[in-house]
Amino acid sequence: MEMVPSEENQLVPKEGMFWSCRQSIFNEMKKRFSQIENASEEPRVLCIVQDTTNAKTVNERLTLNLPASTTLSKLFEDVAHKASYVNGTFDLAWGKTGDMGSLDPSSEMSLTESGFEPGKRNFLQLTDKDGEQPQIASDESGTAGSSGLDDSSQERFIGPLPRDGTVGCSSDYSSPSYSYSSILNKSDTGYVGLVNQAMTCYLNSLLQTLFMTPEFRNALYNWEFEESEEDPVTSIPYQLQRLFLLLQTSKKRAIETTDVTRSFGWDSSEAWQQHDVQELCRVMFDALEQKWKQTEQADLINQLYQGKLKDYVRCLECGYESWRIDTYLDIPLVIRPFGASQAYGSVEEALQAFVQPETLDGANQYFCERCKKKCDARKGLRFLHFPYLLTLQLKRFDFDYTTMHRIKLNDRMSFPEELDMGPFIDVEDEKSPQTESCTDSGAENEGSCHSDQMSNDFSADDGVDEGICLDSASSTERVLKPKSSLTFELFSVMVHSGSAAGGHYYACIKSFSDGQWYSFNDQHVSKITQEDIRKTYGGSSGSRGYYSSAFASSTNAYMLIYRLKDPSRNAKYLDCDDFPEHIKHLVQREKESEEQEKRQREIERNTCKIKLFCMHPVKMMAMMENKLEVHKDKTLREATEMAYKLMELDGVVPLDCCRLVKYDEFHEYLERSYEGEDDTPMGLLLGGVKSSYMFDLLLETRRAEQVFQPYKPGEVMVKVHVVDLKTDTIAPPVSIRAYLNQSITEFKQLIAQATELSAETMRVVLERCYNDLRLLYVPNKTLKAEGFFRSNKVFVESSESPDHQVTFTDSLLWKLLDRHGNTIRLFVSLPVQSPGTNRTICQKVGGDTEECSEGSKGNRNSVEAILEESTEKLKNLSLQQQQGSSTSDSQKSSDTSDFEHIESPSPSQEPDSSSVSAVVAVDNRELENRIRAASGGAYSDPETQFPGEERSDSEVNNDRSTSSVDSDILSSSHSSDTLCNADSGPIQLANGLDSHSITSSRRSKANEGKKETWDTAEEDSGTDSEYDENGKSKAESYYLYFRAEPYAQEDGSGEGGQKCVLVHVDKRITLSAFKQNLEPFVGVTSTQFKVFRVYANNQEFESVRLNETLSSFSDDNKITIRLGRALKKGEYRVKVYQLLVNDAEPCKFLVDTVFAKGMTVKQSKEELMPQLKDQCKLDLNIDKFRLRKKTWKNPGTVFLDYHVYEEDINISSNWEVFLEVLDGPEKMKSMSQLAVLTRRWTPAQMKLEPFQEVVLESSSVEELKEKLSEISGIPLENLEFAKGRGTFPCDISVLEIHQDLDWNPKVSTLNVWPLYICDDGAVVFYRDSTEEPMEQSEDERNELMKKESSRLLKTGQRVSYSPRKEKALKIYLDGGPVKDPGQD
Repeated sequence: MEMVPSEENQLVPKEGMFWSCRQSIFNEMKKRFSQIENASEEPRVLCIVQDTTNAKTVNERLTLNLPASTTLSKLFEDVAHKASYVNGTFDLAWGKTGDMGSLDPSSEMSLTESGFEPGKRNFLQLTDKDGEQPQIASDESGTAGSSGLDDSSQERFIGPLPRDGTVGCSSDYSSPSYSYSSILNKSDTGYVGLVNQAMTCYLNSLLQTLFMTPEFRNALYNWEFEESEEDPVTSIPYQLQRLFLLLQTSKKRAIETTDVTRSFGWDSSEAWQQHDVQELCRVMFDALEQKWKQTEQADLINQLYQGKLKDYVRCLECGYESWRIDTYLDIPLVIRPFGASQAYGSVEEALQAFVQPETLDGANQYFCERCKKKCDARKGLRFLHFPYLLTLQLKRFDFDYTTMHRIKLNDRMSFPEELDMGPFIDVEDEKSPQTESCTDSGAENEGSCHSDQMSNDFSADDGVDEGICLDSASSTERVLKPKSSLTFELFSVMVHSGSAAGGHYYACIKSFSDGQWYSFNDQHVSKITQEDIRKTYGGSSGSRGYYSSAFASSTNAYMLIYRLKDPSRNAKYLDCDDFPEHIKHLVQREKESEEQEKRQREIERNTCKIKLFCMHPVKMMAMMENKLEVHKDKTLREATEMAYKLMELDGVVPLDCCRLVKYDEFHEYLERSYEGEDDTPMGLLLGGVKSSYMFDLLLETRRAEQVFQPYKPGEVMVKVHVVDLKTDTIAPPVSIRAYLNQSITEFKQLIAQATELSAETMRVVLERCYNDLRLLYVPNKTLKAEGFFRSNKVFVESSESPDHQVTFTDSLLWKLLDRHGNTIRLFVSLPVQSPGTNRTICQKVGGDTEECSEGSKGNRNSVEAILEESTEKLKNLSLQQQQGSSTSDSQKSSDTSDFEHIESPSPSQEPDSSSVSAVVAVDNRELENRIRAASGGAYSDPETQFPGEERSDSEVNNDRSTSSVDSDILSSSHSSDTLCNADSGPIQLANGLDSHSITSSRRSKANEGKKETWDTAEEDSGTDSEYDENGKSKAESYYLYFRAEPYAQEDGSGEGGQKCVLVHVDKRITLSAFKQNLEPFVGVTSTQFKVFRVYANNQEFESVRLNETLSSFSDDNKITIRLGRALKKGEYRVKVYQLLVNDAEPCKFLVDTVFAKGMTVKQSKEELMPQLKDQCKLDLNIDKFRLRKKTWKNPGTVFLDYHVYEEDINISSNWEVFLEVLDGPEKMKSMSQLAVLTRRWTPAQMKLEPFQEVVLESSSVEELKEKLSEISGIPLENLEFAKGRGTFPCDISVLEIHQDLDWNPKVSTLNVWPLYICDDGAVVFYRDSTEEPMEQSEDERNELMKKESSRLLKTGQRVSYSPRKEKALKIYLDGGPVKDPGQD
């Protein structure tokens, strides 16, 4: 660009060039905006990628929203970048929605050309490539550089990994630079992880430590397994040897430990038991010693891990010393001394305390054998020699005698990388007189550290000792031995993260090959630094005194292992070339096994697994199901042979009479057959290898003379049911296949060929969905236009009957199909002692009854006779009686009740095509009189029919009232039925109907000439009345099917007195009408029994909404009938409990009762009083008790006598209330008052006084204090109070109440934080601030502690957690535990 000087002698562009440059920039921006605009208009493809290469990421998804023009190669680059993998080290395969196999990473085809669908979710799976794990991308992308950290810091991780499904894992400690992908890359560390079986992290930590110990690993390799002498499965050394070889040579990221645990004799349940790693170490070493007897490794554990110490007692008067030699495998170091508030700061301090002697004086004096008297003595421990591998256990688990729970001490304890043990050898020990070993009890008091505290109890006179033995060396050697020989090097830190109730173990181990520290956290291995090791010291910043560990990190060191620094003995790891011959053979076998496993995995990845069905021609013609696993390269012919053998058809059907077809089990639809594709690979036919398929396969069979019908993708399956109006039956289905573009006329011809019916007179009815019947009458209309789908159901009828001339919704065909579609079968259990079941009656022709002997022919239970009589009466009444019912109704309006019309069980009683079934009314009073007579006057006196329940006059009148039919057959505001619309699919309306459905015309026809009324559930009531406002029954007049017959239960349980009835009923019937139809079987009116629905788990729930239909019931549901007054409109069942504030059990159940909407509290108390007197022997005055709200076990709002249920007090079904007996007159007069339960705490007596109620006029703290001062006599300025915690009665230990509660909160009102006292029933403790707690001795405090623990354990107030019972850690040398027959 040409520049010219300006007035300020600055170079500027010429004016023409300036505008030219400006225009070019503008054009470039316009071009960019155009590209962006085009990109925004381009369809995008949503890709959801599942990383299946490891268990951690299998549940995670990578989401990419890419332009549809993106190439496959670019897709691989984007996935690699997002997953932090190196591109080219993984494969992408179609997920569950794809139709192909793996994708080509080098293809330049666009996503849409490759089969991706824009606007939809496209599922992909990220898998291993050639059996190798994907490589993790390096930090060259700038992640590390941007943070300013080097590679090692980026890879560094220390702490427990959050692992799904691991109980008790803590994630409160992690490196801020933690990257999950960084620790999965085996090539970064060269080490292999161990898979956590469930809770075996403690085992993994110990195994990795032993593997990283050169001396132990090399010795294990030198041991040779003799297969002739022992089963390799149960050989612990052999399985450890195999595991170590795999850890050293395997290419896997992590390997399983199941073979090792199986050799321990453990089953799968042991994987869910968490144990202590130090305990496992001790038990495993014992097991190895037993297995290695009579071998070169017999003394290996002692040579490496065993040390010796002297347990001594020295008389301070004469110098006599008694002592005993003990051996140990680890040294237990106390974190915090008993009773101390400060922990030891370092391992050196703890070791010094370990050998620090204690003085036995006073009551603890020692009896000296030389002095022959009790003398002051010094008791302690001295180390005689240290093992080559020194194990230190930091005793972080303790017992809190205050809470009586195990706790974990998280205090800080530092440990050095090099530990000098020279200072812990007492030179005085070398000059002590050599006396005989003493077995005196004075040397074995509880505070000593001898064999029961050490890891093992070995003999004291071992001949071989590879440790640093000071007592066996000469004086000259002791003087000449340099101090450096006692220097130990730290190489393993086993860390525990969590609490005493559970947690997670992992190990930080230093490799002796390169001096690098690594974190071995189950299957994850990563590099760490010294800084990360220091983080395992525990503790927190700052000092918090006694409770410091409560605020510290829960991740800290638990076991430390040091190795003696001795170049002459320090070994190196054996290389593969230096392996013994038997190990080389084992390595070769393991490699072959791993290769075989890899090949098997590759086969699995290329195997199609799909559901296989077959209608077996011999096994009861049942549809059999299995899973077909076939390689994608197998042909259809080979797959058919495999399915033929899988379904066990050999010898039943020839192979050439079988074929595989595509099948949809859900719709029972044969999608297509595969003609001419016998040599096509299954991978192509099934659309590739997928985790699941949207279709199934059916192995179809034929007879030898038959020919397979081809199934084409455009066809639909139709099940044809033939209807016979003469016999009133519907035949089983016949399957045919049709095309969606066929006309109705062609479809009828197709049906006529299959059923041999006449197509001319044929009526075809399509059932699109439940309760939606469509008559197919338009000849030229196609099946698709009529709503046919993959699988369809039609009913056909072909006869010369006049029913063809009737409108479909008025025809017999419609009624039969309607009944067929809505009838369900129910099993009804009747009460054991129903009135009228103990006597029998015989039926006379005239309809009168007489008593008969039980042995007379044809005798039966009275309810069956009454049912038969009522049915016969329905049959014999003429149609004229029905027509004249208008005049008789006016005469009987006060006496009669219309029953729901019961259909006779006999098919012969069905109306013919020219007449409508007779609809008649039965005299309910007459029927009730018959039941009463049969029951021997069982309810001639309603007052004595059911003990404990009273009936009012209104109830008796209602039982005699006349029904009024005013509800529709389908009306139910809670109907769950869903009808379908041909255009818009299922539309569920509030009334359960579809505006475009045939059901609407069906309902209108049924109620023609009547005013439409709909039953609706009561808005405020938990139940609905069986009667309307005029006392009329709400039973439905429209014909609804009901048929009942006695039923004998298969298990015979019905023979012992309980009767069962099998009921076929239209599920559109209301519960009210259903109960009325059951009256003859139960023997009482519907208001005197309750209906309970029985669910699969045998739980029973009462059905109380009488205007709801049985639409929620299905075939073979069970119902139980129980005697008792059913709830009426606005009534609720209420459980009444007595509140006893000062009793050990403050909540005591009294009675079940019924409260009604609109009832006052006083009225409910009046009704309760006689019930309490009869059932609970409580004779109460109405002014001497109150009712109050009950929330769980907490008392709440006090109900005043003038309160009205549902207006002032919300009430619901199965409600619960407290009844509280008052000591004096009721103090609560207004809702503005507040009733508080107060309790005085007396520190001087370590005692809690009984509860006293205080009624406040406001929520003022000052008023509360004044009231408390008034009742207690405590000066106002000295009075302190605190709100109780938890569930009433808010129990708390008297040892904790003085410190734990929030005393004297700085608030002026009770309804603010931290009190929030806004309702009656709150618990408030108060005390005198000048009163000091009672001084107690240690014994008194311990005794009180036991009493309080026992008391609070009974009330359940102090149980903060419920730890599972720990299972003892055992390793079984004989292959497994011996089952104890007496053990649960």
